[in-house]
Amino acid sequence: MSTSPADPTAATSATAPSTPTKGLSFAEKLAYGLGDTASNFFFQAFNIFLAYYYTDVVGLKDTSAVGWLLGTLPIMVAVLNPVIGMLADRTQSRWGKFRPWILWGALPYGLLGYIMFLNPDFSPDGKLIFAYVTYGLMLVAYAAINTPYSALMGVMSSSSEDRTSLSTYRFACAFTGALAIGSLVPWLKDYLAAISGSPAAGFRNTMAIFAVLSVAMFLYTFLNTKERVSPPKGQDSNVGLDLRDLFRNAPWLVLFFAAFLTLANTGLRSGSGIYYFKYVVGNEQALSAFNFFGFLAFIIGSLSTKLFTRFMSRRKLMIGLTCLNALSMAAFYLVDPHNMTLLYALNIFASFVAGPTPAIVWSMYADTADYGAWKFGRRTTGLVFSATVFVQKVGLAIGSAMIGWLLAHYGYVANVAQTPESIHGITLLFSLLPGGFAFLSGLAILFYPLEESKVKEIEKELLAREGATR
Repeated sequence: MSTSPADPTAATSATAPSTPTKGLSFAEKLAYGLGDTASNFFFQAFNIFLAYYYTDVVGLKDTSAVGWLLGTLPIMVAVLNPVIGMLADRTQSRWGKFRPWILWGALPYGLLGYIMFLNPDFSPDGKLIFAYVTYGLMLVAYAAINTPYSALMGVMSSSSEDRTSLSTYRFACAFTGALAIGSLVPWLKDYLAAISGSPAAGFRNTMAIFAVLSVAMFLYTFLNTKERVSPPKGQDSNVGLDLRDLFRNAPWLVLFFAAFLTLANTGLRSGSGIYYFKYVVGNEQALSAFNFFGFLAFIIGSLSTKLFTRFMSRRKLMIGLTCLNALSMAAFYLVDPHNMTLLYALNIFASFVAGPTPAIVWSMYADTADYGAWKFGRRTTGLVFSATVFVQKVGLAIGSAMIGWLLAHYGYVANVAQTPESIHGITLLFSLLPGGFAFLSGLAILFYPLEESKVKEIEKELLAREGATR
């Protein structure tokens, strides 16, 4: 992908001064949101099923090795995110800075997501090497498309209200994708396995369907979105200054730590669910309905974001809703795992209160990009979002890796009746540990300094500056 102008007229179009943007249309918000549906087809598949796929389907017996696989690779690849963000900030094309990455990344993303689940007939060591290579390549493809996709939200509108609305659509669509994965994969993999005669083929054919859908959705996002916010005129390209300004951006630093804790919680909770239902509840198929109603509640919560923000600032909502979600998850430690009504009810409540939080926090990331432009006179939207994605991936990797490590610590053995010790370990992974990470994330937001009045002041001053330089 070229990072230099395709032609002079294209460069001029891509760097036109920012103007106060009209409210984004429903069609454009939906087009943007479908990009995260595509992302979540694989993101959620990895969160919910990848550890299980490697231990119980591929047959990697060493759960500790699976933990290292799920922990080391995402952290190693996550280092690319800030690099991709800085490259995207410097990309000039007739399509803008971030949309070209979506166009050229869509097909490799879909292909590599499918190849991950081929499960060739290799030796145990060969299977582990294949897992490392294919998962690593997929993570690179994910970073190359999802990092610019995330940053795109920050340049589609200069309005914090528009960005909060856009973020709401994004995460409603994201968790529609999560709902499809969480509720359909447990059923679809078994249905296709019965046809093919192999659990591995069931997984492979299931992910082939989602791979095709993801490519189509990313292309739709590319075709139906527009970039409108540009860097200040004359901004020089200086990586050192970009990084210096980022680490002086106090609001972003608070969200940086909160993001790590939130995604560590997500990695633990999502990946341990199938173990919890298979071995603690004793009904693996019940996970499908559990996920369906949970993700449905999450979507309803996400769509209620505007209603929540009418009564409370985004900062206070993030603190309160995150802590409620944390307590709800931790409560699973005390619940009878065979009381399905209570399990479902608790999950629905936890998911509903968590629903508005992604939409809110991603609009806050866009605010921190505005804060950097206001405070330091330089706009580095791609770096702000890519560094956020970096720490999220590190948190997610740590959470996912802890599943393998703690399963090994508690004596887990795949596809056999578990000991009381391993049952206790699986229960901890699904309840107290993710709840603890979530609670710490809520506490971190206490230190976030941007209230709504300050955000409005920054918006107005930035628009005044840009108007004065035309």
